[in-house]
Amino acid sequence: MIQLTINGETRQFDQPITITQFINQNNLQGKRIAIERNGEIVPRSQFSEQLLTEGDRLEVVVAVGGG
Repeated sequence: MIQLTINGETRQFDQPITITQFINQNNLQGKRIAIERNGEIVPRSQFSEQLLTEGDRLEVVVAVGGG
């Protein structure tokens, strides 16, 4: 079991997951998002390589269109 802080809220997962797995579990695939992990922006090209582990802090921003 690992504990992550996502947009200020604590969440638990059964095991470490990649950012891509996190996106899929939270129905964010296909959306324009930016993810910051522990204070650093994660390039989209690295989502499948970045393994989230105990204590990581994520900020997830979803772009919203409008005028």
